Amino acid sequence: MGGDEAGPAGHGREALDPTGELHGIVADCVHCGFCLPSCPTYQLWGEEMDSPRGRIHLIGQLLDGANASPTAAEHLDRCLGCMACVPACPSGVRYDRLIEAARSWASAPEPVRPLPPRTSRERVLRAAIFATFPYPARLRLLTGPLRGAQRTGLDRLVGRAGLAERMLPELAAALRVAPRPDGSASGRRAASRGRLPERVAARGRRRAVVGMLTGCVQQVFFPGVNIATARVLASEGCDVVIPAGQGCCGALSLHDGRRAEAAAFARGVIETFERAEVDAIVVNSAGCGSAMKEYADLLAGDPQWAGRAAALSERAADFSEFLARLGPAATRHPLPVTVAYHDACHLAYAQRITSQPRELLRGIPELALIELADAGTCCGSAGIYNLVQPDTARQLGERKAAAVADSGADLVVSGNPGCALQIASALAGSDGRSATQVPVAHIAEVLDASIRARPARTLL
Repeated sequence: MGGDEAGPAGHGREALDPTGELHGIVADCVHCGFCLPSCPTYQLWGEEMDSPRGRIHLIGQLLDGANASPTAAEHLDRCLGCMACVPACPSGVRYDRLIEAARSWASAPEPVRPLPPRTSRERVLRAAIFATFPYPARLRLLTGPLRGAQRTGLDRLVGRAGLAERMLPELAAALRVAPRPDGSASGRRAASRGRLPERVAARGRRRAVVGMLTGCVQQVFFPGVNIATARVLASEGCDVVIPAGQGCCGALSLHDGRRAEAAAFARGVIETFERAEVDAIVVNSAGCGSAMKEYADLLAGDPQWAGRAAALSERAADFSEFLARLGPAATRHPLPVTVAYHDACHLAYAQRITSQPRELLRGIPELALIELADAGTCCGSAGIYNLVQPDTARQLGERKAAAVADSGADLVVSGNPGCALQIASALAGSDGRSATQVPVAHIAEVLDASIRARPARTLL
């Protein structure tokens, strides 16, 4: 491992894996290689240590007391956490548990830390991300300077000059994926704005009372998606409860191995929706829904919260999952548009939801649904990945953009805000000038347009 010597006392199973769960997961891997074709980084480079099987081997060595070199740590950091390998594994290896644990080890205290400490630059970047993105009010403060840079063309000037790429590649990545001044990912006119009320009444016969998570990135960058979500749910006979002041669900923290931080966010969300007294909690962001369904596991060791967490996990449902289960009530009007559906990783692999969004889209008259050549491959967003691993994210984004261009689709549809930002950025090209004129929309926006009999051009 570039330093396979035994670590100081405290390294290894006893310190990193007190229950033995991680060691057991490593032992479940039979090294068959079925995971290799599913792994985006292995697809890019064909490097064994950048595959799930290779990373499991590295993690096993760390659990046995080895110290990792910076190169070995880089192989772990390059993992997107897309979880495509989990359903591909015939042995049922819970790779998600392993990589989330391994991500926490670089910041573990001495003497139990088996990975080299992150550089000062990496620590500052991550601290800034986690001090900003889970807090919508703070995130909104960044939108002013961002909009100014976009309106003056400064972002494109910086991109063409290449200065940010050479000196601050993370900043260049942030500028690339940021939504345009109109509040959309792709440059099309954003959907109607405005503050959502705390309750939206069902239209017609009430069929359910649901809570709605507004999300952090979703409510700041994509308010139109939340508005469309509430309208569709109401049109389908749901009273929609939207608690004011709801906090972050903890998805970014959980998927980066910051479990204590994620647990604190989870407790806040649990309390909020317990007070709401709803039948289900509908989530329109794949990463958020995945995290909320993991609350039962996240808080299993806390006797005061375990039961409450399990109850919320049972009620959490993705927007597409909930609607497919509820069944249609509102009339769908024709929407003559060719749609390519992109599977968000935390929807397809973490939540195993793939057929429901397609079923909903096929229920719209005159909508033609086509598949992307790499529909199941990560677009490179992966939570904070496109900010901390911008080069790899860019390569994956370019592959996704090429697949979209080859598909002949009029519109790309997904169910996750990070994917929308990443794919739209890749379609626009590195210089900010649109290379492929295909907009990106959330599935809620498409359903909303059909139910409200809006013309297809409102999505394009």
